[in-house]
Amino acid sequence: MADLPFAVDLMVACLQAGQPVTAATAITASAIGGPLGRRLTWVSTQLRLGADTEPTWSHLGRDPAVRQLSAAMIRAARSGAPVADALIRVADDARASARAASTAKARRVGVMAVAPLGLCFLPAFVLLGIIPVIAGLAESVVIP
Repeated sequence: MADLPFAVDLMVACLQAGQPVTAATAITASAIGGPLGRRLTWVSTQLRLGADTEPTWSHLGRDPAVRQLSAAMIRAARSGAPVADALIRVADDARASARAASTAKARRVGVMAVAPLGLCFLPAFVLLGIIPVIAGLAESVVIP
């Protein structure tokens, strides 16, 4: 999910500014929008209504794209560790995986661009380079 690093950075900024997790999640959800925003809105609403933290975040973790966020929030809730520190690592990991995916796509484009070039230049090479040489050799072999 492309919005995940930005959303997590926004949550970290809210948490470091002193907002509670429910408010940080709600602010992030309204700023992000889209599918991730809807999921975070649901989580924020559940937490504000008094739902247990672990099942609420684990419900969000059913989606593989936000599983890291869910796991970090569950670990922080269990251990009492600062949430912002865990979220910074999640954002860094999400950015690194997005960078790796875009690099792999860019490499595939380079490989895929070679096939059309080969299909265009190979016939031209045969017609302009090999056939005249073969014709010249055949002429000298056939005519004594």
